[in-house]
Amino acid sequence: MRFIQNALLIGALGATFACADSLLEKAKSYALEPIPEDIDELLSYVNDKNDPINYQKIELGKKLYFDPRLSKSGIISCNTCHNLALGGADGVDAAIGHKWTKNPSHLNSPTVYNSVFNQIQFWDGRSPHLADQAQGPIQADAEMAAPKELVVERVTSIPQYVEEFKKAYGKNVKINFETIASVIGVFERTLVTPSPYDDFLNGKLNALSEKEQAGLDLFMEKGCTACHNGIALGGTMQPFQVAEKYKFISLGNFVGDKDGMVKTPTLRNIAETAPYFHNGGIWNLKDAVKEMGSVQLGIDISDEEADSIVDFLNSLTGKKPVITYPILPASTDKTPKPSAD
Repeated sequence: MRFIQNALLIGALGATFACADSLLEKAKSYALEPIPEDIDELLSYVNDKNDPINYQKIELGKKLYFDPRLSKSGIISCNTCHNLALGGADGVDAAIGHKWTKNPSHLNSPTVYNSVFNQIQFWDGRSPHLADQAQGPIQADAEMAAPKELVVERVTSIPQYVEEFKKAYGKNVKINFETIASVIGVFERTLVTPSPYDDFLNGKLNALSEKEQAGLDLFMEKGCTACHNGIALGGTMQPFQVAEKYKFISLGNFVGDKDGMVKTPTLRNIAETAPYFHNGGIWNLKDAVKEMGSVQLGIDISDEEADSIVDFLNSLTGKKPVITYPILPASTDKTPKPSAD
């Protein structure tokens, strides 16, 4: 009897793995790519020959990422809106910045996790990479509101930061605003979160449950991969409101780039980064899936189908890198004082 039960179990597992193997091949045909397991292959995605990663840059970039003195008020850091403990976002519908100002276009803060895989940065795609992107929020009046000169003066007034820049870039380094933003970008490039989905695409066929596999199959069949594909599952500029009007389009004044294109957000860690869409109009992931069906695909996604797709999306919650909150170097008498004005 036990032999028969074992034989049936082996047969069932064989059928399951055969089905999973077919789904894996299908996913590859839909241009879905995993985060590589091999570190050298991963480095080919996240490294930059113009500013190669090293340990000193990562640690310095991390300190500056968490340092609120890069803001005019001295109380807002990069981590304020891209909180690494909250899925790399801030959990509010529109970013809050200097003087408690809500983003004037009612824009939602996208996650910084896996942003290195985006082809472009910002909702309107105006920035080509993270080093460039980091310059914008620091200077923006409604965000950190710090002029370039103030940021440089703050950083260079602190001897420990000057020494760390020399260790990271060499003793002749020029500590300017661009270098400060660039080293923050180096740290951000390391914020990669491999998930069970990646394990599955890398050949571990039992990494996803049957429900998650069914959701992945439906995700592909419904056409979601038209925009959410590649290693980022997003991160490219796409037309918005292809079939119907987004129900919260009047929330804020954002209309995309000059061609009406909008950056497709990554779906990685999507279960942790509500609210959704560029203006944070929808708080429930199932509702967001159904809205995308209507707005982008022109189809009605049923409650049951949306639940299945959400099962898959939950498998995109990845393992976060261990981040030890840094002890920041002390200010000096030469460090410009904070200002709330």
